[in-house]
Amino acid sequence: MRQLIDTHAHLEEIADLEPALADARAADITAVIAVGSDIESNQQVLKITRLHEGFIYPALGLHPSRIESTEIDRCLELIEANIDQAIAIGEVGLDYHKRVRTTASKELQKSVLGELLKIARAHGKPAIIHSRYAWRDALTLVEQAQIDKAVFHWYTGTSSVLRDILSQGYFLSATPAAEYHEEHRRAIKEAPLDRLLLETDSPVTYGRGREFEYEARPADVHKSLRCVARLKALSEAKIAEITTANAVRFFNL
Repeated sequence: MRQLIDTHAHLEEIADLEPALADARAADITAVIAVGSDIESNQQVLKITRLHEGFIYPALGLHPSRIESTEIDRCLELIEANIDQAIAIGEVGLDYHKRVRTTASKELQKSVLGELLKIARAHGKPAIIHSRYAWRDALTLVEQAQIDKAVFHWYTGTSSVLRDILSQGYFLSATPAAEYHEEHRRAIKEAPLDRLLLETDSPVTYGRGREFEYEARPADVHKSLRCVARLKALSEAKIAEITTANAVRFFNL
């Protein structure tokens, strides 16, 4: 088995969490980064982490799709109060999908992301960035905040923005969507191996409408590994070695 790290999972959303974590351990997953999305999920992430110390690591954030239903100031206060326990700020970012913009305008999203990045900068924490349809704006805000380490989660944006992400020393994460999502596949091909992390975004559903549709679990990071190995024409062992070392350095594990 190859030791892997799932660098992005919404563990509090997994109904059968304990069996899922047992499966991950059996699949030689050595760590999982549990990301928060709002006040409640941040609290749950901290609780899960305490129950699985040394295996689950917390990232605290406010997802753009949760801004409208969240007490923003209270969420920022919770993150600040627990910042010493967090290994990263995330999931945070921008989402310009029309469904999200009906509840959180672009300007509100930018304002909230700016505040979250200030926390990351002040405490020297990496940032886990969501950037759907907002790739350039998200990168600009990360740069303006002078964030040292950022990973652009499940990147599907343009090559021009990707080049700028990489030129700043930032990372991308590869998901099982690389089995079929052409923009995501292209980004993985273009990114050097020393800038790649693996993730599942559990419990998101992959292959929706396809014959292999499934709800992801942390053990499915092996699917991300296989996809990257095929796209890079390298062995799974080599990809595992490099991406796991990347995650250890990125999150200071």
